[in-house]
Amino acid sequence: MKGESVREEKRCEILTILSRDGRASAEDIAKQTGRPESEVKATIAQYEHDGVIKRYNAVIDWEKAGIDKVTAFIDVRVVPARDVGFDAIAGRIARFPEVRSVWLVSGGSDLRVVVEATNLRQLANFVAEKLSTINGVTGTVTHFQLRRYKEDDVLYLEAEGNERLVITP
Repeated sequence: MKGESVREEKRCEILTILSRDGRASAEDIAKQTGRPESEVKATIAQYEHDGVIKRYNAVIDWEKAGIDKVTAFIDVRVVPARDVGFDAIAGRIARFPEVRSVWLVSGGSDLRVVVEATNLRQLANFVAEKLSTINGVTGTVTHFQLRRYKEDDVLYLEAEGNERLVITP
């Protein structure tokens, strides 16, 4: 069993490095993990083939790029469909191009949907004309992103000289 946990930990190393930097080369990953470059390349190729690695993408600061986007987090209450539960409704919602993410969540709602639009009107139309008209959707609550501080391990705060946290007794 110990050998299996060591293998699991080594596999996780490559994925962790790639999740933080999708542009990391096999050579860099090999140096960081102490594994042969050929093994790293083969492991990455297998992850891509198996669908473990879904895609590589750049993290964009749209505000800094001067491009306006409205992001909303929409809590959706649904009546689960017989024999498929939440999957059918979640799958239908996920297919809309405005939708960035869909999660099954606990709490007062069933699904959390992240939507991006170019303006408030486009977002309102999405909720009124697309989301709320889906059979099984019983209600929505929309929360707007006002400012992003950190997302996917990336800080969006501007450096202010001293980045140390203040510790008080």
